[in-house]
Amino acid sequence: MLQQVPKAELDERAREERSFLRRVYELAVRARRLDERLWTLYRQGATGFVLTGRGHEIAQIASAFALRPGYDYAWPYYRDICVSLTLGVTPFEMLLGAFGRADDPHSSGRQLPLHLADPLRRIGSVSSVIGAQVAHAVGAAYAARVRGEGWVSVCWFGDGASSEGITHEAMNLAALHRLAVVFICENNGWAIGVPLSEQVAGGSVAARAAAYAMPGRRLDGGDALGIFRATSEAVEAARAGAGPSLLELMVPRMVPHSSQDDDAYRTAEQKQQALAADPVPPLRARLLELGAIDAEEDARLWDEAAREMSAAAERARAYPLPPAERARLHLYALSDGQRAERAER
Repeated sequence: MLQQVPKAELDERAREERSFLRRVYELAVRARRLDERLWTLYRQGATGFVLTGRGHEIAQIASAFALRPGYDYAWPYYRDICVSLTLGVTPFEMLLGAFGRADDPHSSGRQLPLHLADPLRRIGSVSSVIGAQVAHAVGAAYAARVRGEGWVSVCWFGDGASSEGITHEAMNLAALHRLAVVFICENNGWAIGVPLSEQVAGGSVAARAAAYAMPGRRLDGGDALGIFRATSEAVEAARAGAGPSLLELMVPRMVPHSSQDDDAYRTAEQKQQALAADPVPPLRARLLELGAIDAEEDARLWDEAAREMSAAAERARAYPLPPAERARLHLYALSDGQRAERAER
C-alpha cells in the first residue's frame, strides 16, 4: 500500500518550488536586461562585439543552481551570462569587459566581451575555441581525483561543440576513468549558421551518451525544476563516484550568433519560431498562476533591472582604458638571437 505524504510536507515542497522558480525568474529578468543593454551598446558604437544566449536563460540558471558555488568547478562558454550571474559574477564586471576597461577583473580588458575567468569563484576561463572548455572540465575533474578532492566539474557547450573532436575525446576519457564531470549541451539548433540536421547525425546529442557508457537525458530548456533536479542528480552522482553524465537542454536561439552575423541563413519563419519559444514568459505566467508574483511586482522587477543595467553600464564606461604600454604584457617576445636570425633571412 502506498504511503500518503503528509499535507504539511506537500505544502512545504510547494513553497520551496515557488521560491526556487521566483529566484530563477528574477535572475532571468536581470540577465535579459543585461543582454538587451549589451546589444544596445554595440549598436551605439560604444562596444565592438556582443554575443549572448537570449533564450537560454532558464536552462543556464536552473543548471547552475545545482553547483556548490566556489567549490565545484564551472566551465561555461561564451553564451553563458546566466551561469556566471548565478555563480556570483556581477553585471558591472561583465560591462567592464565589454568596454575593454583596465579594471575588468576577468582579463583587464584583454579578452572578448563575456569571455570570463574567475579563479575565486572557480569559473574557468571562457575560450573562443569551440569545445575547449569541455576538455578543461575533464582536466579539472581528473585533478580532483589526483588530489583526493570532492569537487564536481560542470561544463556547458552548444550543439556545434558536440561535433568537435575534442568533445568526443573528453567524454571518452571522463567515462573511461569515471571522472566527476557533468556535460551540459545547450542545443539551440544552430552551430553558427549550420542547422542541427546538417551537423549532428541522428539529431540527438543526449543519445551519444550511450556510446560512452554514461547516462544521457534530453530536457526542455524552459523547465526550470526539471533541469535543476536532473542536474542536481547528475552532480551528486558524480560526487559519489558514479562517473559522468550528459544532459541536452533544448533552447531557442533568439538572436543572431553574434553582432557580426547577419543571420541571413535563417528564414523569417525560423526566426519567428525562435522568438515564440522564449522560455521567460511561460515562467512568468507560472509564477502569476502560483501567486508567487503579481503583475505590478513583475513590472517593477523589469523596470528595476533596466535601471540597474543602465547604471552599471554608465559606471563601467567611466572607468579608464588600459594604458598603451600594457599591450605587450603577457605575450611571448623574441630573444635578441631570434631577432638577429630573422633579420638575416
